[in-house]
Amino acid sequence: MGKHYEVVAALIVRGEEIFCCQRGNKGECALKWEFPGGKIEQDESHEEALIREIKEELNSTIKVIKYITTIQHQYNSFSLTMHVYECELVEGKLELSEHLNFMWLRKERLNQVDFADADKKIVSVILHNLL
Repeated sequence: MGKHYEVVAALIVRGEEIFCCQRGNKGECALKWEFPGGKIEQDESHEEALIREIKEELNSTIKVIKYITTIQHQYNSFSLTMHVYECELVEGKLELSEHLNFMWLRKERLNQVDFADADKKIVSVILHNLL
């Protein structure tokens, strides 16, 4: 079963596009694409965790707009509960510190990208028009 992580993910929206980034070359999801975010720390709200993670990973400030969905996913070595929120960039340029690459993608192009399996579930939700 492995460890279980409670995480948050940001769908940073700019017009018709959503921000996606590529993971580094380590771990079970190496080089896969994902929506940015990370683990929720003790006593942190989902919104606080998202804002902190985006500040740490992308040197930018976001505003959380609304809750989208929560997904569960079991990887080989760990499991995730991922809470997904629509966000917008308030300041900063989304500079990569941990990721290899990034793209702004229109909704209809999301399924052409090799997302991590948990993030594929988010893509499915987006494509079914919840965003």
